[in-house]
Amino acid sequence: MGCDGGTIPRRDELVRVKKKPEQKDKEAELAFKWRHCTIKQLPLQPPVVGCALGRLYSKESVLEGLLDRSTLPESAQHIKSLKDVKNLNLTTNPAFDGNKAEKGDCYADGGKSPYICPIIGLEMNGKYKFCFLWSCGCVMSERALKVIKSTMCHQCQQSFTETDIIIINAEGDDLKKMEENMPIRKVAQKKSKKHKHSEDIQTQDVKEDVKQDEAPKKKIKKEEKTATFKSNSNRSEAEDPAYKKVKENYSVAKDPKASEVFKSIFTTHKSAAEQDRAHWITYNPFYN
Repeated sequence: MGCDGGTIPRRDELVRVKKKPEQKDKEAELAFKWRHCTIKQLPLQPPVVGCALGRLYSKESVLEGLLDRSTLPESAQHIKSLKDVKNLNLTTNPAFDGNKAEKGDCYADGGKSPYICPIIGLEMNGKYKFCFLWSCGCVMSERALKVIKSTMCHQCQQSFTETDIIIINAEGDDLKKMEENMPIRKVAQKKSKKHKHSEDIQTQDVKEDVKQDEAPKKKIKKEEKTATFKSNSNRSEAEDPAYKKVKENYSVAKDPKASEVFKSIFTTHKSAAEQDRAHWITYNPFYN
């Protein structure tokens, strides 16, 4: 059937035309990149971390990759230790219901993002540029960072520099800028650590000098206290006869000021020889 004069074939039916390549859905690609881990391609699980190139990871995936580097993709080979990633302080989106099951009788908005900008409320879904600060890990939109011009973080009030700004999922010129800032930031961190270490050494030296200056003063005060204590004790021994009782040659039986009733308590008294049972106060094993 056909070709009987009643059908008119089209050009694409007669001539083989080269097929156009399939175009990716940009929205789906952005949603996948901003919601999934770069290493395992699974949904991001908190705690979420970011690297110096702005890629997002689940911290569990990073730890597993550091233990077995064969599992790390080429895009994450620059991560050598946990110092190369930063814990991100993300702000959850109250309008996101990703944990609820989708129903067929209602509209499900797949464009909702689980995180938003804490300053102006933009959703972190890839349509807007987002960044985080390497100094503190706080995440915010680039628009908020440009509008509120400050060198202090808007959330935790920690200072940061221009090299601390990491653009999330950077591409093109932004990615080149992140690659250039990475060694600069490492050098600055090493310098700050050395400066802090030198300051700690200086403060420790100052404390030691203060202690050395205070040591002779404390020694003099201690000697003065001991001298005054000795003089007071000698004076009290001469004045008060009670101090004489601590001497070795002291005996209650020979004490002229002690009464006979008091002396009879002790076994050194003459009445102890006539005693045939244990004393009611003192304990004498000879009479038990």
